[in-house]
Amino acid sequence: MALRFEARGAASRAMVLGSPAIAVVLTLAASLAMFASLGTDPVRALQAFFIQPLSSERGVAELMVKATPLILIALGLSMGFRANVWNIGAEGQLTLGALAGGGLALALYGHESPLLLPLMFVAGIAGGMAWAAIPAFLKTRFNTNEILTSLMLVYVAILLLSYLIHGPWRDPDGFNFPESRLFHDSARMPVLLQGTRLHIGWPIALAIAATAWILLARHIVGFQIRVVGLAPAAASFAGFSRTRIIWTTLLAGGGAAGLAGVMEVAGPIGQIVPVVSPGYGFTAIIVTFLGRLHPVGVVFAGLLMALTYLGGEYAQITMNLPNAVTGVFQGMLLFFLLASDVLIRYRIRFVP
Repeated sequence: MALRFEARGAASRAMVLGSPAIAVVLTLAASLAMFASLGTDPVRALQAFFIQPLSSERGVAELMVKATPLILIALGLSMGFRANVWNIGAEGQLTLGALAGGGLALALYGHESPLLLPLMFVAGIAGGMAWAAIPAFLKTRFNTNEILTSLMLVYVAILLLSYLIHGPWRDPDGFNFPESRLFHDSARMPVLLQGTRLHIGWPIALAIAATAWILLARHIVGFQIRVVGLAPAAASFAGFSRTRIIWTTLLAGGGAAGLAGVMEVAGPIGQIVPVVSPGYGFTAIIVTFLGRLHPVGVVFAGLLMALTYLGGEYAQITMNLPNAVTGVFQGMLLFFLLASDVLIRYRIRFVP
């Protein structure tokens, strides 16, 4: 008997929903082999990676803290991906959002006002949108590949952050360490659960996910995004402007990433530091596809990917595993997800 891939007459909806589960199962199986090759008890390692971090209230709260930026960024990216607009530079847009919102906090240092945090949100969103507007302009004006331009701008944003934090924004009382002043209390995210770092960013992310679902499923803009992505010729015939959709989706992705960035510096970090994100902008791409570009799926996928960060830190502390295990796990998950997606268009047949 041999295996053969046979084309389906139509895409399998069951496999559209089932391939992420298959990818997770295959990733867990591959993780067992990986941990065994490292000379570690695989079962104990998986327990330390996925179960023990959630064994306390503080661990669950930390999971939501790490999931918040992933969900926000993935919600913005999913809009563009539906329209075949490939924004790969969310990491840079997050950085610009952190700089814009954090810069406002530093400019108004010492000023007590309940309006400061909302103004930081607006500044962060504007910063992320401004950074995303560059590939949007180049795409619509010169038909430049948005994958390349948005990705290259990530490194420009990181260099800008490095310049500011080593230069004009460095804390004068920080013993020459490359970090800004600690933000004033009015520029910090309110904590929801005392004794944890869980802040109001989590319910805001859930509210934005609900809004995104309504927009994509019930609003004309969501319909236009879907049509432009699935049938560009039909969209043009119907009078839908692809240029407008490119601007809308890129600005939405940049704004969501910028909001995530300002929430990070105003929340868990509390200041601007040389590394604002451990790679949330890139990990959110996996979250987007694992969640099937659907806001509800993005929320659950964001929680799963946040658990990889949390479990990686826990396993590193308790079992002395390398920190790179987190990246390897995320890479395997993306690999198996892409491999499982083949079953959407093809079925496996056993032939003589």
